[in-house]
Amino acid sequence: MKNSKIYEDLSLIKKRSLKVFLLVEILLVALAIYFWKIQIVDHDKYWHQSEANRIREVILPAPRGLIKDRDGKILADNIASFKASFIRENCENFDLFSLRVSRLLNIQENILKERIRKYKSWPQFKPIVFEDNLSLKEVSLIEGRKLEFPELVLQTEPKRFYPGDTFAAHTIGYLQELSEEEIKSSLHKERRLGDLVGRRGIEKMYDNLLRGQDGYYVETVDSLGRHIGMLEKRDPIQGYTLRLTIDSELQAKAEELLGGKEGAAVILNAQNGQVLALASYPTFDPNKFINLFSPEEWQDLINNPEFPLENRAIRGLYAPGSVFKLVIALGGLDSNLIAQNTSFFCSGSTRIYNQPFACWRGGGHGWTNLFNAIRNSCNIYFYNVGKRLGIEEIASYAKKLGYGSRTGIDLTGEKEGLVPSPEWKKKVKDAPWFLGETISVSIGQGPLLVTPLQIAVHTALIANRGVMVTPHILKSYQDPDTKEEKEVHFSPKSINPGIKSSAYEKVIRGMWGAVNNEGTARLAKIQGYDVCAKTGSTQVVNSIKGGKEPNPEDELKTHSWFTGFAPQNNPRVVVTVIVEFGGMGGASAAPLARKLFELYRKKYD
Repeated sequence: MKNSKIYEDLSLIKKRSLKVFLLVEILLVALAIYFWKIQIVDHDKYWHQSEANRIREVILPAPRGLIKDRDGKILADNIASFKASFIRENCENFDLFSLRVSRLLNIQENILKERIRKYKSWPQFKPIVFEDNLSLKEVSLIEGRKLEFPELVLQTEPKRFYPGDTFAAHTIGYLQELSEEEIKSSLHKERRLGDLVGRRGIEKMYDNLLRGQDGYYVETVDSLGRHIGMLEKRDPIQGYTLRLTIDSELQAKAEELLGGKEGAAVILNAQNGQVLALASYPTFDPNKFINLFSPEEWQDLINNPEFPLENRAIRGLYAPGSVFKLVIALGGLDSNLIAQNTSFFCSGSTRIYNQPFACWRGGGHGWTNLFNAIRNSCNIYFYNVGKRLGIEEIASYAKKLGYGSRTGIDLTGEKEGLVPSPEWKKKVKDAPWFLGETISVSIGQGPLLVTPLQIAVHTALIANRGVMVTPHILKSYQDPDTKEEKEVHFSPKSINPGIKSSAYEKVIRGMWGAVNNEGTARLAKIQGYDVCAKTGSTQVVNSIKGGKEPNPEDELKTHSWFTGFAPQNNPRVVVTVIVEFGGMGGASAAPLARKLFELYRKKYD
């Protein structure tokens, strides 16, 4: 019995020991895998983080290239600016920091938190900009208390500045911060959160030229993120300087004349398509987009019923009214349906397809030939020519003359307008084309839609007797390294096929009479300058005007059109004006155009 314990069963102890040993082995293997992951797989990640504890890379934003007018006047510049940034790895209590900084810089605490939260995906050591355009007082407050706020970093950067405020705003455009979604897209994969990008106008169209190349410096810092020394630096390279075709005097005059009137004005070099002025009203101040502003401020701007951000010159869609009669005249002459002396009797009203149609002049114009029909803008004459042409031919000639397609101007967002046809109506409205609609289109009414720039380009085509120019705004650009300035050339398009050159001369004679022989555009007459033009008026209801509620008092008002060129022979300039709800074209738009012609003549002729 004494040795009975020697043979005691130890199997239970062995099983338990085996489980413990197995558990320890699993833990050791897991620990080895974890160390392997840290040292091998995530080596670069933790190496960069460790380096960031003592080394910091700071981006030096490149100044954007300058934008100048044709004479070298600066339209978009850069000025020095201070911005405050936040480094999360230096912050122990984010809520306390937000409270203290909001009081220090007079920023709403919720806005501050939202701006910082926007960049939560950034590395902890990356500075996040939460306030820019700091005043000297705010800079001194931060500098004087920087030991209390190790999370705060002051940085300087070149800030976009538009010295003219609202001047040529729709042409120049504006900058806006990239969103996180845009950064992730392939289009902006090389950009960083916080970068500004061109959103409209020249700033957007030539963003790649204007942007420049950012620089950087690498510095050593202590445990609180304070600068110790510089290791490496690369200076930023400024973007290309752009010179535009815009003439500041003509642009300022166009904006002055449009002030308080919704509409647009285009001044075009008839020979090469250079845009001398492109005005749209209401307008906006692009400087406001440079600073950080709240979502409420942005919503107020984009929901403004006057649509100040909309460039009416290239995006405003209007019925051309009597200006379109030039297309009907050219089509009728080219197809031999009318001749110079073809006449129709205007009594003030007529019936076509058993429907009544009226002329704008109640008493009528009597027997009227082509010259007087254009000079007096006789509706009855063009009803009859339009009836002879038919809607298919009208649409064909309209497209040949530039309507229904973009002009090709170097601005984004241009609209192409609409040239109606039976095929279009069947496709869009699933309805047949009625003959009476052709008569309305003959005088520029109905579903026909154009932009002011299209009207200007069409007018240049007539002035050039069939040669269509490509409107453009960029004149030249300057390399920031070589300082060499390179001209940009836009070749004119070919002569429009199928339209006789003699047709243009006959139409131009009528346009000359409209100004110089007591026609509808007589208020644009300039002694000795031979302005040729056509006016137009399109009746609209108030609901079209910026989305406002209809007002019975405004229902009978009309948009006022004027388009013309000068001089008659060897034409040099085209002026097109539309004044929304301006009344008759000859009364409202023509006097504005005359002042623009006078200023052009004073400067260039």
